[in-house]
Amino acid sequence: MKSEDVAAYLHDHPEFFDQHAEVLALITLPDPHSGRAVSITERQLFNLRDKVRALEAKLGELIGFGEENDAISEKVHGLAVALIAATDRSSVVRALYSHLGGAFAVPHVTLRLWGAGQGDSHEFDVVSDAVKAFASGLPRPYCGTAAGQESLAWFGDAAAGLQSMTQLPLRESGGACFGLLVMASEDPQRFHAELGTLYLERIGEMASAALLRVAA
Repeated sequence: MKSEDVAAYLHDHPEFFDQHAEVLALITLPDPHSGRAVSITERQLFNLRDKVRALEAKLGELIGFGEENDAISEKVHGLAVALIAATDRSSVVRALYSHLGGAFAVPHVTLRLWGAGQGDSHEFDVVSDAVKAFASGLPRPYCGTAAGQESLAWFGDAAAGLQSMTQLPLRESGGACFGLLVMASEDPQRFHAELGTLYLERIGEMASAALLRVAA
C-alpha cells in the first residue's frame, strides 16, 4: 500500500481515529525545531504557535502602517490649515515651504508658476516649454530618480547631490497645468518609483487651490 492510499483512506474515513484512538498515542512526528520525536498533538500545538506568531507579526505590520498613515494625515491636515489661513500668494508659498520642509522633513522644496499671475520671486522664473509639457502630461505626481530631470537645476548648488525627487503638477479645476511643485532628497529611496502617491496628489490639489485663490 502506498502512502497516498493511506492518506486517501484517512481522508475518506475521518471516524478512523475515533474508533482507534489508541493509534494516535503510538504515532510520533519530528519536532520541526529540535528534531526530537513528538506526538501528533504536540506537533499540532507547534504548528498553531507558528501560525499565531506569523499572525502577530502581520498584525504588528498592519498597525505600523496605520500609525504611519495617521502621522501623515496629521501633517497633511496641518498644511491644509496653513494654506486656508494664507491670505496672499507669498504666505501660501511660505506655508508650502515651511510645512513640507518642516513637518514632512523634505530637505529641498521649490516651486515654479507660469499660469497663475505674475511676480518677481524665483517661483516665476522662466520655465521651458519642455517642462511645461512634461508637467501637463503627468497623470499623477512623478516619483523617481532626480537624474535627467530639468527641474533638478532649480535647486542650484544642491542639485549635484540630489538623488530622488517628486514633481507635483499644479492644475486649475479644468485640468490646465499652471505650475510645478518639486521636492527632492539626497536619499535615493525617499521618492522611489514605487512610492504611493495618494497623499502627494492631495498636497498638489491643496497647493493648486490655495495658489489659484490668491492669484488675482
